[in-house]
Amino acid sequence: MTLSEELAWRGFTNQTTYKDESALDQESISFYFGVDPSSDSMTIGNLAAAMLVRHFIDHGHKAYLLVGGATGMIGDPDGKKDERNLLTLDDIAHNKEAIAEQYKTVFAGKEFNVVDNYDWFKDINYIDFLRTVGKNVPLSQMLGRDFVQSRLGSDGSGISYAEFSYSLIQGYDFVHLQREYGVSLQLCGADQWGNSIAGVDLIRRLDNKEAHVYSTPLIINKATGQKFGKSENGAVWLDSNKTSVYAFYQFWLNVDDESVYDLLKIYTLLSKEEIDKVHSESEMNLSSRKSQKTLAHEVTILVHGKERVESVERVTGVLFGNTDFASLDEDDLDILSEEIPTITINDDGPTVTTTVVNSLVESQVASSNGEARRLIESGAISVNGVKIDKDNYIVTTSLIKKGKNNFILVR
Repeated sequence: MTLSEELAWRGFTNQTTYKDESALDQESISFYFGVDPSSDSMTIGNLAAAMLVRHFIDHGHKAYLLVGGATGMIGDPDGKKDERNLLTLDDIAHNKEAIAEQYKTVFAGKEFNVVDNYDWFKDINYIDFLRTVGKNVPLSQMLGRDFVQSRLGSDGSGISYAEFSYSLIQGYDFVHLQREYGVSLQLCGADQWGNSIAGVDLIRRLDNKEAHVYSTPLIINKATGQKFGKSENGAVWLDSNKTSVYAFYQFWLNVDDESVYDLLKIYTLLSKEEIDKVHSESEMNLSSRKSQKTLAHEVTILVHGKERVESVERVTGVLFGNTDFASLDEDDLDILSEEIPTITINDDGPTVTTTVVNSLVESQVASSNGEARRLIESGAISVNGVKIDKDNYIVTTSLIKKGKNNFILVR
């Protein structure tokens, strides 16, 4: 399958300046893709565009991955109702390093170059920038942008000169990369189309050269019609300190049946034959959720690695399947303790114990000792997969379960 065919099949095609996308199937193209360091982690929205980048790399094109040290000082106003708060220089430096590390994870084993637009903007003075860039950008073009119109409208919050000028900075990135590295293509999400086109126009005006943009659609949750990538707790991050590996895995495991086939195509590197086979088997037995399990497995491996996905799969099997609690190792228990109430038994000697009743009350699964005993007597409580009918001492690491979805870890 050629690159243009694969992009179309996977659903990556949105807007592009190419009249004939078969140009992507010919000689190697130097392209760039950028993320501003507004946070110290990418989200799964960024990951969708990164997967587009991965296919370009896999088909022999040369990648320049940009961390926006300069643009991050302003912040992209597109899609924002209000002015951004400026980050400190220390925050930007930290975020740049974190984003660069995530590039190395997502594109592990692949050749790419990381560039930072601060490296070329730090030496440009204001007058030179106005003469070089500002003189070649029509004000009507900038005022026509949707986000400018919305911010300047009667219900808008207004816009600063800094945010108004953001697209000039990003546009010059394209000019610099074209001059220095022969970059002739920018890849981006659909929400970056306007900023990217500004670079194409600037290259034409300044250097009389042709450049292109290829954008990928924003991913929409078909069940809700909302932008994909949000959970009940907010954005789903690639950084495990922001979204735990377990929560990350569970997010994919719980996507709806209507969306999962499209998400397999976008977020995994499985072939068409592999994806169609998984989807067909899942359609024949929806309760197996094979498509969701495959999606969760593949994306979590890509972002967090094989060991951690195997660990969360064991934890998930213990909580919601038939996996024996005794099969969990200490790393698995660490993951589990971050997700469910955990009671710690201090290791001060052989007589230190707790009881099931105490654990239920301490974790607030039961409101009182009396309620805890009634739950036990009614058969609603199990310890390590075995139902109990009376209170017991707990002297070793154990999993207490109430009903189907309430758990307590005792360590």
